[in-house]
Amino acid sequence: MILIVDDDRAIRVALTLLLERNNYEVMRAENPAEAMEVVRNHPNLELVLMDMNYTLATDGEEGLTLLKQVKVFRPDVPVILMTAWGTIDLAVQGMRNGAFDFITKPWDNGVLMDRIETAIALSAPQPPKGEGYRDALQQNGKDTDAPHGGCPPPSGAGGLIGRSSSLLSVLDTAQHVAQTNAPVLITGESGTGKELVAQFIHEQSRRNGKPFVKVNLGGISTSLFESEMFGHKKGSFTDAKNDRTGRFELAKGGTIFLDEIGELELASQVKLLRVLQDQTYEVLGDSVTRRADVRVVCATNADLRQMVNDKTFREDLFYRINLIHLQLAPLRERKEDIPLLVEHFIRQTCAANGLPPAAASDEAIQYLQTLPFPGNIRELKNLVERTMLMSSPAPQGDEKVLAANDFKAAYQPAEHEPSRQPSPFGGRGATLEEIERASIAAAIEKHSGNLSLVAKELGISRGALYRKIEKHGL
Repeated sequence: MILIVDDDRAIRVALTLLLERNNYEVMRAENPAEAMEVVRNHPNLELVLMDMNYTLATDGEEGLTLLKQVKVFRPDVPVILMTAWGTIDLAVQGMRNGAFDFITKPWDNGVLMDRIETAIALSAPQPPKGEGYRDALQQNGKDTDAPHGGCPPPSGAGGLIGRSSSLLSVLDTAQHVAQTNAPVLITGESGTGKELVAQFIHEQSRRNGKPFVKVNLGGISTSLFESEMFGHKKGSFTDAKNDRTGRFELAKGGTIFLDEIGELELASQVKLLRVLQDQTYEVLGDSVTRRADVRVVCATNADLRQMVNDKTFREDLFYRINLIHLQLAPLRERKEDIPLLVEHFIRQTCAANGLPPAAASDEAIQYLQTLPFPGNIRELKNLVERTMLMSSPAPQGDEKVLAANDFKAAYQPAEHEPSRQPSPFGGRGATLEEIERASIAAAIEKHSGNLSLVAKELGISRGALYRKIEKHGL
């Protein structure tokens, strides 16, 4: 059952007709007192859809008070706030106080029903955890046939490999939310596999037959943002010599992965918020409004909460993309994943270079588990590849066994490796800014200032690298 709370009878009637057409039972209330009567006495309440003002006042205090009361009596029931663009700040206050989502008036029926279905699905009891992807995480190509003269190719759940409880917990949540259209924010240090988790969500969703479009926002300037994301028509600006299809159009029906969301400039954040809020956009040079039928997954290694406090990231956009938050632990906190990852990367290197089968010794694995890996899985992959190519070949007919000394000889530690790094959402130790600066400085020194190689090693675009260099004064 859904409770509609609004002092405007026309809105109550319109929402009732919409929800009943979609097979929902509906109850209505025109003021907070009536709403609380329903909240207290109807245990089958699934969702509350409520306005922010009920008298001549327009400060939203009545709505915020009602929200707090609802969450006291029914903390498990999601609340969606209805507001106007002029009172978005009120909606943000509501999100701070436990609201699930907010939607602007006048609303789009399709968008509203999507938000309602997502809220109800995510608040329902989580189904039993599936074991299929867990098996795939650890299978790592062991049952596949090896190509002639080489190692068997690797496999896994969408490229993910591991057995650590932290990884399995993230993927359990990811699998649960995949069936909804809820926006997901994936955070974690560089190289922890955020893109692979985004791919996993897409593959587990109902959109898996449609495109998965990756966008590195760190490499898109403010002046090109609209053209890149929404497309443009020929002649819409000086250099627009041909029509261009935007990323949202390319991802139609599927998932768009917005990486490095923390690198987005404030002017572009406003434009992105409009699309995520209304799920509509316009192509540059075209007055036709188009529907953005996409699932949005964002990722960052930045501390967005701190950026909100510093006024460099919009709080309303933060709440819009952070409906579901997945935090990936660094590799040094998931040491039990290292043996599977090493085996995977050895097979991958064998297959790519036509090398005979190889394996890492127990002592080598123990050594690798002592390393801090500030570059996480990406750094481990590079170390395994380098070791495979630098170490001496095994006697003909024997399997090559990589010893601890082989990895020690190939290991190239950063000059100022941090001993640990905090979660972007809290924790002690070195700050992300300090760790990022040290990693970039070490990579620049390692590659003698060749920024193309630095960007490739760090897994970012040259544009993003230039901005980070300027930010850190390197």
